[in-house]
Amino acid sequence: MGAQPATVLVTGAAGHLGRAVAAAFAQQGSRLVLMDRTADALQRTCGHLPEALLLPVDLLDAEQVRHGVDQARTRFGRIDALCHLAGGFRMGEAVHETSAATWDFLMDLNARSLVHVARALVPLLIADGGGRIVTVGAAAAARGAAQMGAYAASKSALIRLTEALSAELKDRHINVNCVLPSIIDTPDNRAAMPDADASRWVAPDALAAVIVFLCSDAARALHGAAIPVTGRV
Repeated sequence: MGAQPATVLVTGAAGHLGRAVAAAFAQQGSRLVLMDRTADALQRTCGHLPEALLLPVDLLDAEQVRHGVDQARTRFGRIDALCHLAGGFRMGEAVHETSAATWDFLMDLNARSLVHVARALVPLLIADGGGRIVTVGAAAAARGAAQMGAYAASKSALIRLTEALSAELKDRHINVNCVLPSIIDTPDNRAAMPDADASRWVAPDALAAVIVFLCSDAARALHGAAIPVTGRV
């Protein structure tokens, strides 16, 4: 990622994975730009981190995203890497019963949000001579499943956007890659699936380690990869 300290933008920073990723980069001495929907959630989960700019941003509002990226640029001078973790899951209806609300919710959260962040950030990465982008897809996007058509489609759209970004940006010294986790071991998932063997799931800090690697110089030869991170599932 070049000279230190690197500046890393993390979306969805107040979530379980976001906290793990922010902590991992903080241990490396990186400067952090942490985005999530509410200031309270960011302060509660990330307020203790040094060199962190906490930005409450609605990623579905393109102007808010642009303003947040501009604030980060003003504070730190440049952004070296984007970890786009924001996204969500909703068990949907059967495909023929899928509501517009379910479809729009998942496509907005899992695909449109990336477009908005890329629109604001990519021109800056190009101007600064390069960078890293890592997105979070889902192993479930590999194929459709009952009552998960809209979710799988939205995460598949994110993977295709990641691949397209890579094809567009690799000659600009910008590496764009994606991780595809299976079930992440979070309190919410444990509560939703109390009988499951959570030891086989992916720990947030283990997934964070893969994301940090993809933002490092050691991953400079990787372009457009969609990497399964599936624990022992």
